[in-house]
Amino acid sequence: MKITAVKTILLNYPLMTTLYDANYAMPTKPALLVEVQTDEGVTGIGEAAHFGGPLISTKVVIEEELRHHLLGEDPLQVELLWERMHQRAYKHARGGLLIAAMSGIDIALWDIKGKAAGLPVYKLLGGYSNVVPAYATGGFYAEGKGLKELAQEMEGYLERGFKAVKMKVGRNSGIRVGFNPLRVMPARGVCEVTLEEDLERVRVVRETIGKDTLLMIDANGAWDVPTAIQMGRKLEPYDLYWFEEPVSPDDIEGSAKVAAALDIAVAGYETCSYGRFSFKDYITAGAVHFVQPDVAWSGGLTESMKIAHLASAWNLPVAPHIHGAGVVVAASLHYLAAIPNATLAETVHPAHPLMGDLIDHVLDINKEGNVVLSDKPGLGIELNPKVIEKYRVDK
Repeated sequence: MKITAVKTILLNYPLMTTLYDANYAMPTKPALLVEVQTDEGVTGIGEAAHFGGPLISTKVVIEEELRHHLLGEDPLQVELLWERMHQRAYKHARGGLLIAAMSGIDIALWDIKGKAAGLPVYKLLGGYSNVVPAYATGGFYAEGKGLKELAQEMEGYLERGFKAVKMKVGRNSGIRVGFNPLRVMPARGVCEVTLEEDLERVRVVRETIGKDTLLMIDANGAWDVPTAIQMGRKLEPYDLYWFEEPVSPDDIEGSAKVAAALDIAVAGYETCSYGRFSFKDYITAGAVHFVQPDVAWSGGLTESMKIAHLASAWNLPVAPHIHGAGVVVAASLHYLAAIPNATLAETVHPAHPLMGDLIDHVLDINKEGNVVLSDKPGLGIELNPKVIEKYRVDK
């Protein structure tokens, strides 16, 4: 079997309401899919992260930087092809755009490998369990969204069967002593809250979901160390399962200080985009208690498996960042189903057509709050052509 083509599909879904996290505005939900075709008619589907930049940038890296290293090669040699892509660009692009582009290709190669073997990807990777518990990520900031609306949102997740939820915090630019990313963002001043208001938001969510539902918060790296520790101590009474990205992903020492100071587990950092090498530094520094790679951003399934094994050597659980379209959701679920130190699968809300509709809802959660993977070969998904036609932006 030989690779005959590597193609990209660019999609974009405009949200009805702009959402905000600690730093960014999200008026749309874009996605970049990767198709790897072979001479035996087997096609693999992947998805590459694009966070922080236009889709076209990642598309160019795939088509101009990486594609010619793959054409004519055996798609089943995923380790060889990963190293080839990585080493060919080692001197000028080890992380960021390159590893995100590699991730989309790598996921597609694993899809091919599963289809060729007649096995689901999670069994090829390790086959630990086909049942993956999921949690709902919501609690974004939005104009006109107060405490009442936040509570109603959380009630909706419980009604759908979720046993764990995560909410955003940290959208408060004017009250920290260190550098704050929001201060230089165009959306500064929109939907900002005070630290006290953030504390009240968390209190209301805990009160709404009750003591038996897991609650996580995500500051998206917006706080400095003193603020993260101060807020963490005030949040400890709300029994948080984890505190995600309390400080900048560049501040490994700072994250370690936060982790040591609090009785809340620190989770992170999908934004450290140098694969296992970045996560090695976080783990050995004691900067995280939950390890959070992103299979579309951290090097694909090949590299994410190495990150999981690295985490297991320190008895650390893996809870991947999952934020994209249905393809990365599928790949992440197979990843979690393959490893013994898996915890929870992230599902970002509100849902949109590029998630469930794109893959015909074959991976929706059940009433117990779990996703059950089938034994269909590869990732077990097919793309819905109607969804692609409607939201494609590179026709």
